[in-house]
Amino acid sequence: MKTAFITGATSGFGRAIACRFAGLGYNLIVTGRREERLNELISQLHSKFKIEILPLCFDIRDNEACKNAFQSLPDFFTHIDILVNNAGLAAGTSSFQESDLADYEQMIDTNVKGLLYITKLVVPGMIEQQSGHIVNLSSIAGIEVYPNGSVYCASKHAVNAITKGLRIDLIKHGIKVSSVSPGMAETEFSIVRNHGDEKKAKAVYAGITPLNAEDIADAVEYIVTRPEHVSINDIQINPTQQANTYIAHRK
Repeated sequence: MKTAFITGATSGFGRAIACRFAGLGYNLIVTGRREERLNELISQLHSKFKIEILPLCFDIRDNEACKNAFQSLPDFFTHIDILVNNAGLAAGTSSFQESDLADYEQMIDTNVKGLLYITKLVVPGMIEQQSGHIVNLSSIAGIEVYPNGSVYCASKHAVNAITKGLRIDLIKHGIKVSSVSPGMAETEFSIVRNHGDEKKAKAVYAGITPLNAEDIADAVEYIVTRPEHVSINDIQINPTQQANTYIAHRK
């Protein structure tokens, strides 16, 4: 039975991926900042699936908190087969010159540094066991830059570069490294980006049928269930009505 470590599992993509992995019979380590939501997820999965689940409540922007959480893992959970670096966010929709520096720091600390903190802790065990699979949740913002998204796009370009670099460094250890780059997807993402303004968040998807969390969970499930000799390096997935980061057909 495999064990998967999923960051940012309290909502959106992370929650959907956790539910999908539970259905595959994987034991889970799930992280998030909202303890109540973590407990709700654990309760839901325990009632449906006969798996072991370990919740870890901490902020991945805090390197010491990451280390403490990892060091607290009981022996049963120290063999990690799959790492899903899902935790991430966008903050703000203004141009570079009008944006808040605090938003930049939050995005870089979460999307880049948090991913690095967690991966740095998990990789040694995967090297020791000479197997493993890392799946990084990126974005089409990591492929193309769009107006008013410079720093978010930069953070996801970094995720894509880290993914490619890890793949090169870890190939000799039998470790697969993949990424998923979604286009417009309706979760809590736009609400967070618009600092809680639900009206603005809803307008982002006006006239479009966006992706949802289950669409991304489908992609991640496909990636991790391929035969041992097959590696799905990267998947870009868009709504049908979205051509790229800045061209979409709204009905």
